[in-house]
Amino acid sequence: MDTVTAPCPPALPPRPVRLSEALPYWFKLGFISFGGPAGQIAMMHQELVERRRWISERRFLHALNYCMLLPGPEAIQLAIYLAWLMHGVAGGILAGVLFFLPAFALLVALSWIYLAFGTVPAVAGILWGIKPAVVAIVVFAAWRIGSKALKNGLLWAFAAAAFVAIFALDLPFPAIVLAAAAAGALGGRLAPDKFRAGGGHGAAGKGYGPALIDDDTPPPPHAAFRWIRLGFYAAAGLFLWGAAMLAVSGTLRDMGGFFTQAALLTFGGAYAVLPYVYQGAVEHYGWLTGPQMIDGLALGETTPGPLIMVVTYVGFVGAWTKQVLGPDALFMAGLAGATVATFFTFLPSFLFILAGGPLVEATHGDLKFTAPLTGITAAVVGVILNLAVFFAWHVLWPQASPAAPFAGGFQWPALAIAVAAFLALWRWKVDVIPVIGACAALGLAKSLVP
Repeated sequence: MDTVTAPCPPALPPRPVRLSEALPYWFKLGFISFGGPAGQIAMMHQELVERRRWISERRFLHALNYCMLLPGPEAIQLAIYLAWLMHGVAGGILAGVLFFLPAFALLVALSWIYLAFGTVPAVAGILWGIKPAVVAIVVFAAWRIGSKALKNGLLWAFAAAAFVAIFALDLPFPAIVLAAAAAGALGGRLAPDKFRAGGGHGAAGKGYGPALIDDDTPPPPHAAFRWIRLGFYAAAGLFLWGAAMLAVSGTLRDMGGFFTQAALLTFGGAYAVLPYVYQGAVEHYGWLTGPQMIDGLALGETTPGPLIMVVTYVGFVGAWTKQVLGPDALFMAGLAGATVATFFTFLPSFLFILAGGPLVEATHGDLKFTAPLTGITAAVVGVILNLAVFFAWHVLWPQASPAAPFAGGFQWPALAIAVAAFLALWRWKVDVIPVIGACAALGLAKSLVP
């Protein structure tokens, strides 16, 4: 009997890749990176580890685990890290910018369409259908993160306490994060087994042939830790931040400070920071309304790139609403707001990789660093569940208000769409984009019925 043998992996590593050859890939990734962080990371693994062999499996996972320890969007940080490892500071900066640039352009266009034509019946119908899908997506995110993070009763208690703190006590998100980190640090000392990180993202056991950056490839000179280098990049980052803050004023300066804080609190991914963005952008500053925030998340789910790009929409709508450049320049005001929100959100991610990469990487696996993150991740589940409750309230009782929380009729069709969308995501593993498309089609059909 003939036997089929698996093809042998290549014996030699690929030839060195110039920065000009790598940039088209990072730009392409910005257009095709649907599916959230998991999908984006899977795409990078398939292309960079399996097919192109730019980096080995172990080095890829090592970089990913490092990025998981940082606040901010892990997928774009991983792209920055890998490009930085290969091509230094210029490679990291260019890869990161190209990763979010397509999503930025798309969200600016969609935000303008939303504000200029959102009252057109067909557009309003599409948004009506998407809103219940957003509720399902956020509930599914809470379930997905919780199923991985809440490994014991103590971590479940963290999640429950965080939900009560933000839902019933209306505590600010930063206070919840700090409390969870402190409790996690204490728990790491008193009950280390409860806070020890699990298997991470898996062990590196597959071989695809020698990689350009292989397991035993020494770090390039620019990746070696030096205190003087850390100080230089930290100073450069602070200079850029300060110069940008001085270049704007009024509402745009408020946005710069607010989104800087948001960027430093995004442990647990974009869904974790959305409650904080809501508290600041809707309740404190009044840049947009609660229903507009739900619409923004829906638009963010339909575009490629990191989900945290919803801040681009928030900045656009906020600057348009506040008419920061006057009533006759609404689009330019929105563009300025979107640019400010995006710049200040992503600046820390670049600094974490370029300035602190070698230092933070050396601490990976140390319980005194990972236990606070475990506590934060558990608390984030409760915070996301609160976000789902808030969104569901606005969608199912659209005429309600804090003074009359159940005013107006209950939207049974919206509930049916939300349940169906959740089942599609959870039970049948349908991707987010088809689910949103189907819900949008239902909303459009409803708007066309007399």
